[in-house]
Amino acid sequence: MNKKVVACLVICLALSLVFTGCNKLPQQKPEAPAPAPKQTAQQQEPDISVFMHETGEKKTMKMEDYIAGVVAGEMKSDWPVEALAAQAIIARTFTVEAIETKGGVPARGTQASTDIKEFQAYNAKAVNDNVKKAVQMTRGMIITYQGKPIKGWFHASAGGITATAKEGLNYREAEPPYVQSVQSPDDLAPDDVKNWTVVFPKEDVMAAMSKIGKKVNDISSIEIAQKGPSGRATVLMVNKSVEVSGPDFRVALDSTKLKSMLLDKIVVSEENVTFAGKGYGHGVGMSQWGANRMAKDGKKPEEIVTHYFKDVTVEKRWD
Repeated sequence: MNKKVVACLVICLALSLVFTGCNKLPQQKPEAPAPAPKQTAQQQEPDISVFMHETGEKKTMKMEDYIAGVVAGEMKSDWPVEALAAQAIIARTFTVEAIETKGGVPARGTQASTDIKEFQAYNAKAVNDNVKKAVQMTRGMIITYQGKPIKGWFHASAGGITATAKEGLNYREAEPPYVQSVQSPDDLAPDDVKNWTVVFPKEDVMAAMSKIGKKVNDISSIEIAQKGPSGRATVLMVNKSVEVSGPDFRVALDSTKLKSMLLDKIVVSEENVTFAGKGYGHGVGMSQWGANRMAKDGKKPEEIVTHYFKDVTVEKRWD
């Protein structure tokens, strides 16, 4: 084979490789690993079916109209708009999470309910311009952890420090990683929330214990047997022998009177039991009085909710 033939073959082979490679280049791009997709906003605001417990009717309304009623029912409508906006994000998150995980309120055949015992508080009559502005400025926003809506827990006042889910609610499932005990600026709370004392007759305390399957005939002592990360009483020891869940006991006794399990002391007398403590509510998630303070300090709604929930994303689900 002469040199000219060899040279010709080499040139042809080179050209073949070039053109073959060019033809394959466009096909190789889609094969490269793509970054995880971001949650994109839906185009339209969803409608929501709501059980109106005052009348017993089922009503369909726009999601944001429902959220406005919840915000007005759960927080004072004259509070700073940024605090109301944080509450709107929480309320929207609570609603979306409930719909996605259990269909809302299956017992009612609706996605929400105005009965606070079943879902969230709701007061459409209390909606004012402040509430409307708060809802509009956070329109479509929810809190997610690894792409999924979180449990949107909140309470009135943390008494200076929030609780974990197991500690504050006796939460039976795995501890959500986004709920941690954090400092909370609750100094604007009323005096009877900052520090309170309540007295119960022993009969009421024994009746509460009976409700949660811990029956006793008398009470000689009640002590704090265990505390959670925030210092809340998670287990009470009655008569030095009967263990009682702190969160369950509080609900059974009266959670509007035994305002929290962030207790300073328990005193048992001949006829009564006296509890002294601070804060109001289970202590899990966002403190409303803390949100009030943070809003007055110039914090944005997103900054408020991400203070109380860790490693989360505030994401817009619809425009």
